[in-house]
Amino acid sequence: MLDINTLKFDEKGLIPAIVVDATSKKVLTLAYMNKESLEISIKEQKTCFYSRSRNELWRKGETSGNFQHIVSITADCDNDALVVLVNKDGPACHTGTDSCFTKTVFESDTNSVFSMDTLYNLLVGRKNDKPEGSYTTYLFEKGIDKILKKVGEECTEVIIGAKSGDKAETVYEIADLAYHVMVLMVEMGISVDDIKAELASRHIIDHKVKQEKMTK
Repeated sequence: MLDINTLKFDEKGLIPAIVVDATSKKVLTLAYMNKESLEISIKEQKTCFYSRSRNELWRKGETSGNFQHIVSITADCDNDALVVLVNKDGPACHTGTDSCFTKTVFESDTNSVFSMDTLYNLLVGRKNDKPEGSYTTYLFEKGIDKILKKVGEECTEVIIGAKSGDKAETVYEIADLAYHVMVLMVEMGISVDDIKAELASRHIIDHKVKQEKMTK
């Protein structure tokens, strides 16, 4: 464990702290800490920063209730910047948005990164705009019964592919299943973060169960 006395604070006694959502891995904000606020953050396991505009300590969520519960704090290779992994109670930005980073400066047409979040957002767009000729539009127009039928069919296809030992076919069918499940999620208003949070809570329970077995 790194001794905080080895961290390199700048001439004003500050160090940048990049706050990241532990579940989604989304960058939430960039703030600054001094040694005192870092010590408070570690002790209370909630983010405490130093406001450069007000020249005072401020605990995130003190007035808004949007606390950030610290999972870990990691220093970079030069010991002059921190990444703070958190579980948040609400929006990170004072404007009410999930993250302070919402204004796109540049987006490449050729270099794209696939994620469940981008697929989910695409499906939300299909549900709202309902472009003609889209299979996803068709599913949303048919409604929950049709979507559930497709989920059931794709479950069966996954089983058949896996039972036959065909890896490529199973991957293909799992992708189909994942797509239709996400259509169902959008239809029911279930977000990707809802699923991640549920899985994270099960991980904690599983970890505790393992510890209990080891102590018996």
